[in-house]
Amino acid sequence: MVTLIVATTIDPASIGPASALLAMPGWHPGPPIQDVPSFVNRDVRLLKHDSSIVREDHLDMRWEETTGETVDEVIFLSKHTAASNRPALTVHPIGVPHLTEGDQLPVGGKPAWAAPPNPRIGPWFRLLKSIADSQNLTPEFEVTLEATHHGPVTNAPTMFVEIGSTEEYWKRQDAAQAIALVGYPFAAQTL
Repeated sequence: MVTLIVATTIDPASIGPASALLAMPGWHPGPPIQDVPSFVNRDVRLLKHDSSIVREDHLDMRWEETTGETVDEVIFLSKHTAASNRPALTVHPIGVPHLTEGDQLPVGGKPAWAAPPNPRIGPWFRLLKSIADSQNLTPEFEVTLEATHHGPVTNAPTMFVEIGSTEEYWKRQDAAQAIALVGYPFAAQTL
């Protein structure tokens, strides 16, 4: 059983934490999945996409089909947007259960559907808050839980971990490092 962390190079709030995570010890190249490079650290697999991840349905199943490894959970690294433009570090489940068949899907998913929530949402939220406090990111950054509101479709328990809410903050290396610090102990914990 493996954890699949998914990042995209087209999103600075995604590739920043992924790059910070990959700079930590223990990572080595893994098998590509449909020309998407992967990296391995014990029981954690990190995929580096070049496209939008909210529409990359069934990455867990595609990983399993390609490698034979069962995906226990999926964690997406992404940007957060908000009308307030307030700096934020967010954690949330995925899906669009509030939409019905025929509704437009502006950011992926499947109408009336939600992925099983990742049971690490609570622990990651608490650790992210603690790290943000210790790294003096708060009170500038709000650390918050968000409601589900987009795709992609997965079968495994899933969560998004995001940096928001404007390009200035998406590129912040201190925010990226905070998310990587949450992810790295988790990677080591799966040993």
